[in-house]
Amino acid sequence: MNVHEYQAKGLLREFGVAVPDGRLAGTPAEAEDAARALGAPVVVVKAQVHAGGRGKGGGIKLAKSPAEAKTAASEILGMTLHTPQTPPEGKVVRKVYVEAGSEIERELYLAVVLDRAEETLAIIASTEGGMEIEEVAERTPEKILTVPVDPNLGFRPYQARRVGFGLGLEADQIGRLEAFLEGLLRLFVERDASLVEINPLVVTKSGEILALDAKLNFDDNALYRHPDVAALHDPDEEDARELEAKQIDLAYVGLDGDIGCMVNGAGLAMATLDMIQVCGGSPANFLDAGGGADKEKVKEAFKIILRDPKVKAILVNIFGGIVRCDLIAEGVVAAADELGIGVPLVVRLQGTNAAEGRKILADSGLDITPAETLGEAGEKAVAAAAG
Repeated sequence: MNVHEYQAKGLLREFGVAVPDGRLAGTPAEAEDAARALGAPVVVVKAQVHAGGRGKGGGIKLAKSPAEAKTAASEILGMTLHTPQTPPEGKVVRKVYVEAGSEIERELYLAVVLDRAEETLAIIASTEGGMEIEEVAERTPEKILTVPVDPNLGFRPYQARRVGFGLGLEADQIGRLEAFLEGLLRLFVERDASLVEINPLVVTKSGEILALDAKLNFDDNALYRHPDVAALHDPDEEDARELEAKQIDLAYVGLDGDIGCMVNGAGLAMATLDMIQVCGGSPANFLDAGGGADKEKVKEAFKIILRDPKVKAILVNIFGGIVRCDLIAEGVVAAADELGIGVPLVVRLQGTNAAEGRKILADSGLDITPAETLGEAGEKAVAAAAG
């Protein structure tokens, strides 16, 4: 689960991490009041959406007075923001964060992630703050410093010194960095985060270290332990299809292709997406119906897939184990009959009661293309979408 910048900074404050003072605003008038309350000579008005690169899309503006903050907010609120990290349709801005400006001397990068391979936490730091870390890794990997932190031993002062020296900080600044890192790591562990990213981390002209921007991601599977974090969820920032799928226990992720996919099992779903690509096509989604798929769930899955106007064909790929293929076939027939599916439908059934399932499809009188192997299913789906 992602959160907004203003929410992330609220959590950072809770753990003693230094951030600039700021206020949330939902209207231009509220932004003007926020700027006046902050009393800073310069404020920054920031669009609050779950995407980076907001400045490149016009979602961050400087204001030198409350009146200018009001004008900036009126330009940002309601806009559809397009950045390298938003979906093609962009994101609508519903809130802005008005923050006191900072006298920036240096911009750095700092993050805490889980290193699954080494089974440790990892502090990632770079002198290239303000840039996408993927771009830094590709162009100048030598500018990225990684410091492992054993969760059993905890954070140690020498690790802060190692990061600080790597970032070229002065001695008194390294002391501030130690407290800063300690707060980030406590937040990561105590709130079950999967990413804590500060970009940029700034050193001000007075030597202060501040989190100028913050991105926090949390482990969905641990949210039951953190109702305060779960309460930060903003459904407006999620794909409506993904949100609906989650509510009926379907795993759905929208993609950019034109072949809708309904599969049971995450591994088989990934293999299906790969096969479509191998056959020259492009999947429109990842959809794992899971082991408990029934007639009603199959119908709802079709509804979600068909909401995507790009879908030109649908591939159903089911391996019957816990779920029986004849039940899936009944669900496919019922959904096709009720919804009036207007795109080609390719169905592959293997496993428990596969023969019975194929017979149900054949006897339905519906225009359903059967497939035996995964390769055949991929080829027929790609051909159907192209035709």
